[in-house]
Amino acid sequence: MDDEVRTPNEAVPTPADPTPADRRQTDRRQTDRSRADRRRAEPTRAARDGARADGVDRRTLLRAASAAGALAAPVPAAPLVTAGRAAAEEVSGPAPGAVSGGSSGPVPGIVKPLPAEWFVPHGTNAETRWDTFRGADGGAAIGRHVPVERFFVRNHTSTPLIDPDTWSLRLFGSGLRGAPTAGRPVEFGLDDLRELPSTRISVLIECAGNGRSYYSGQQGQPVPGTPWTLGGVGSASWRGVRLAEVLRAAGLTGAAVDVLPTGLDPDFVAGGTNYGPVRRPLPIAKALDDVLLAYEMNGEPLTPDHGAPARLVVPGWVGIASIKWVGSVEVADHPLYSPWNTDFYRMFGPDYPPGGGDPLTVQVVKSAFELAAGARLAADREHRLHGRSWSGVAAVRRVEVSTDGGRTWRRAELRDEPRADGWTRWSFDWRPGRPGPYELRARATDRRGNTQPERALFNREGYLFGAVVAHPVTVV
Repeated sequence: MDDEVRTPNEAVPTPADPTPADRRQTDRRQTDRSRADRRRAEPTRAARDGARADGVDRRTLLRAASAAGALAAPVPAAPLVTAGRAAAEEVSGPAPGAVSGGSSGPVPGIVKPLPAEWFVPHGTNAETRWDTFRGADGGAAIGRHVPVERFFVRNHTSTPLIDPDTWSLRLFGSGLRGAPTAGRPVEFGLDDLRELPSTRISVLIECAGNGRSYYSGQQGQPVPGTPWTLGGVGSASWRGVRLAEVLRAAGLTGAAVDVLPTGLDPDFVAGGTNYGPVRRPLPIAKALDDVLLAYEMNGEPLTPDHGAPARLVVPGWVGIASIKWVGSVEVADHPLYSPWNTDFYRMFGPDYPPGGGDPLTVQVVKSAFELAAGARLAADREHRLHGRSWSGVAAVRRVEVSTDGGRTWRRAELRDEPRADGWTRWSFDWRPGRPGPYELRARATDRRGNTQPERALFNREGYLFGAVVAHPVTVV
């Protein structure tokens, strides 16, 4: 990746060398005792941060649950604090197929402030407003990376506040040397991860349902789920250790087929069914390619809403693959499954097989204007329109803009050198001659020839909307 920076803190150990996990096992008892003494003397960092964000009297102590049933083996969880309402209310989030409307109040289970000028809340989620990418003077308010405080939030339940001093990543399964069990896993704390070679990448993360509202609003095809417009996406600089480095240090064998990362968020409950914590398998080829186990975002430690203490970042793939608050990884010599790649995050509908399409992986091409829908612009004046385009498959090659509802198109000026896994900023000069309603459109083509269509292929959950979006404005 062309913006990648690797820090050679330490060479990856060979299977014969003592690993960070081996060293951790040796002094774990002494470390645990000292940490316990420290926690008795003062509140945890997570609790202090949570008190500032929401008032400590509203916190409820929880322990992260293990995966349910046979889909994942139970793994003891790190102590955590969950923000928001009572636990019974928090763990029952909207099902992937449930309608989730907006709200003018605080979003339940999200820790950071969500000012209305930056966010549109939807149930347990919050999307970034594209019109706030520009300042009042028309200048850029957000650069290549979205600041943490403005980054969108996608939660299936609620944000857990996890003590980084007691957190550990637990790896187990038949794809590791010696087949460690869930009860006796290989463990890495944050300090152990930082001893491994670090990597920094610039990557977009995007919800699979981003753009969902346009299925009904633009195509007349109602779908359930969070009614995202195009604000369920964000780019950041992520720093951590490649998942491949961790897997090898844990004793990866050539028999490994799938890895199953599991989050420490509360169990997802819908329709009377407890699906357990969010988890979704990755094929070993992807896990060893470009997946990052991140502990920093935009140069600072991860914040709770964005996966602290550590999360996965899976370039180019739908956001559900980038598991937040990761607590365990099963490594298996056979395919693994969870509700998030069987029941959810697959394509169902008349144009797909009866049992559904393959589990979703890469994202589609999209474009967005940095302008409010319904904006009012002065007639007979030059306006510089701004926007961004991106693709989960390849870098953007060109962007075209129409100011007459798609009848004619002209090239936009690209403001960045297009790169894979990131968006490309662009601008377009327009001088409308007469007052009245106009419909702006932007469409992008990536370097593999994928172009935004006029209409997205329907699927009943409203995933991967990639059609050209009609953007209304009024000239006065």
